[in-house]
Amino acid sequence: MKFQSILLLLVVVTALFSCKAPTDVVYFQDTKDLEQITSDNSFTRVFKVDDIISILVSATNMEAARPFNLMQGSSLNIMSEASDTTPSNGSGSTAEPTYLIDEQGNIDFPVLGKLKVAGMTRVEVKEMLQEKLKIYIKDPIVNVRLKNFKITIIGEINRPGSYTIPNERVTIIEALGLAGDMTITGKRTNVMVIRENDGVNTYHRVDLTSKNIFDSPVYFLAQNDVLYVEPNNAQQKRSRTNSNTLGIVLSVVGVILTSLNLIIR
Repeated sequence: MKFQSILLLLVVVTALFSCKAPTDVVYFQDTKDLEQITSDNSFTRVFKVDDIISILVSATNMEAARPFNLMQGSSLNIMSEASDTTPSNGSGSTAEPTYLIDEQGNIDFPVLGKLKVAGMTRVEVKEMLQEKLKIYIKDPIVNVRLKNFKITIIGEINRPGSYTIPNERVTIIEALGLAGDMTITGKRTNVMVIRENDGVNTYHRVDLTSKNIFDSPVYFLAQNDVLYVEPNNAQQKRSRTNSNTLGIVLSVVGVILTSLNLIIR
């Protein structure tokens, strides 16, 4: 009788204060074996204010391209006398002149002056520059890249933080992979993507347990997106139970156990 009463009490206390194991931890639960998902989701990135882009101009006659590859500040490209193919920064690696898009959406480009690039895609900027440079260079080749593509991942993540993306295309799934995936207590059914457009923040919620994620407008992340993974219900309850409350509960349990022991005797 004594053992059964103590065991029953322990079971009740455990049920009251233990956390329920999360059940929604599997991604894409509604997919079927060998199912082929065709998505019409497309994403075209456009340049925005405060983006930093690199523009490298080359041509058969690199001497003609030299004025359009001036480095920002006082440094100039050091051209290789042996090989006139690409500008060099003197250390053997290719120098990429960078330009900050100002508040008016412009960059200050050598010779050509101010150019409006905000709202344009990488391909559009490339084609615009090639057209303008034809006046000065025969068959110009222009390479344009976004240099400061960054996203931030916070919440129930194994490695939260800000991540600089080397290319210009990353999905939510790839971003989670970079950050070591969610913790077991992350809420996979309600992940938030915070996106800023022209000073206005928009909030999108996605369910990673569903295959519909592939058609989400935020499946492809944009520059400066914030990905937030909130804790599941069990984790939220655990956070509300502080050490003081737990200490009081344990004290009460101790008193009850002692009282039962005396009654049973």
